[in-house]
Amino acid sequence: MMDNQHPGQAPDFTNAAINMLGINLLWIFFVVWMLWGVLPVLMIALLINRFVEHVGDTRGITPIFGKLSLARMRAGGPEA
Repeated sequence: MMDNQHPGQAPDFTNAAINMLGINLLWIFFVVWMLWGVLPVLMIALLINRFVEHVGDTRGITPIFGKLSLARMRAGGPEA
């Protein structure tokens, strides 16, 4: 006979996935730095930051530490 029991709630692996993303970014940045220098690492980091901010804006999510925009940095800091 078939057992009609439903499986329980799936485990939440969000924190583990975010941690592994950070670890992978760390070694990828290290390899890129060793091969091509720090400038490509900074450019990749800026692109990732822009992408994350774009996704946050699209979903209407407010960043915890505020948006880091180049315009505000040029204007004299986060207060501007």
